Amino acid sequence: MPKQLLLMRHAKSSWSNAQMTDYERPLNNRGIRVTPQVAKFIHQQGLVPDLIVSSSAVRARMTAERFLENCAGMNDSQLQLKKEFYHAPASVYLNFLASFSDPSVETLMVVGHNPGLEDLVDRLSGEWASLPTAAVAHFALPIDDWSDFRKSTHAALRNVWRPKEIGIE
Repeated sequence: MPKQLLLMRHAKSSWSNAQMTDYERPLNNRGIRVTPQVAKFIHQQGLVPDLIVSSSAVRARMTAERFLENCAGMNDSQLQLKKEFYHAPASVYLNFLASFSDPSVETLMVVGHNPGLEDLVDRLSGEWASLPTAAVAHFALPIDDWSDFRKSTHAALRNVWRPKEIGIE
């Protein structure tokens, strides 16, 4: 069965505390409100991740945790955090995917940051797509085993769901 990849940009973050580092910024009220709705929408599309691998930055971690809490059938053991995903270029995500080998994972979700995720969409599919906060890009990968993924693997971009375009405000 071909593997599925979901790329999600973290939800809207707060800029209310000027003393806080960028890494420490949490979600704002909109981000907290939108993420569960996006999770439920993705679940309705029949796409429940087997694993979420997220940037460890607070806003990305909070996005991943809220997604996990609101996508039926998921639990805490299905979340991993990666510090190297914080403001990572596409090459870091590609290196991760090329080294990923868990055979139990059919659908993998990566939660991260722009511009790296938008560049990754382009590198995987040859198509550029805007990923505003809380957007999700869905790929079908032409592999049956994660160990077959190469940095040059071309993936079919199936959908890009942006909250406002799917009725989530």
